This record gives sequence, C-alpha cells and structure tokens, in this order.
Amino acid sequence: MLDISTINKTKPSKLGINPLVNDHYQSWLTLWQKYLSFYNTSLADSITTNTWQNLLNNNVPIYGFGAWQGDTLVGIVHVVLHPNTWDTTDCCYLEDLFVNNTVRGQGVGRALIERVYQFADSKNCNRVYWVTDKDNTTARHLYDSIANLTDVIQYRHNL
Repeated sequence: MLDISTINKTKPSKLGINPLVNDHYQSWLTLWQKYLSFYNTSLADSITTNTWQNLLNNNVPIYGFGAWQGDTLVGIVHVVLHPNTWDTTDCCYLEDLFVNNTVRGQGVGRALIERVYQFADSKNCNRVYWVTDKDNTTARHLYDSIANLTDVIQYRHNL
C-alpha cells in the first residue's frame, strides 16, 4: 500500500493504493460510471462487464488500481501493457484515470499515477504514456508536473 499522507500537508489523509479485486466491483462501478459521465460517454453494459473481467483476468495485460480512503474508493486507474516496435520491452498505456470530485486536489491523482510508474517499472516497461482532452486543464496541470508533454498528435479512425 502506498501511503501519501505527507504529500498534501494542508489536508493530510491516509490513502491506500491497491490492485482492484472482485470484491471492489460495486465501488469501482460507481466511479467508472462517474468517469464515463465526466466525458459525456455511455457504454453498453456488456462493455463495462468485459472491462471489469479483463481487469481481473491474469491472462489479459490490463490492470486496475484503486485509491482508498478508509473503506471508500476515491480514485481508479486502468493501464494496458503492450509491445512496441521502438524497444524490446513493453509500454504501459495509462488508459483511464478518475478521481472522485470530492477529493480532487488532495494528491489522489498524483498517487495513482505514481503507483502506475512503480507498477510499470516492476514489469520492466520502457515508458508510461497517456492522452487527455486538450481542455482538461485541471488534469493537465498535474500531468505537466509529473510527465513530459510531447508534440504527438493523435489521429483515430473508428471501425
């Protein structure tokens, strides 16, 4: 468990960062739905079910971690490990990050990303990367303090 009680000296709190497990489903689902709402997105229940199953399946390189304050899940992060053509080790794609609005600004997002860094390092990944909406200024302020902004522009063609 990662203890970040010293990160935010104005609002000290005990925060535990742990891998998501089956017993966390209802708490995870609540935050997952808030995350989707934040991005004005809805997904079929089958996609949500599949996502949860993949997070728990040891044969799928998708992993999830939760940030807990006591018995309350206050943040989630999902990552995907994958090979690449520019290195011999995997990359870690931070696909989803969400912190409940009641605890934003208290170091939860930073702690989740730092946990991802530790996890990716333990898996011998060569980098952690992610994308965010250009207008997500609150998150970008955090990201600018813990990662390097690149000049890469993402194009997409949905199938």
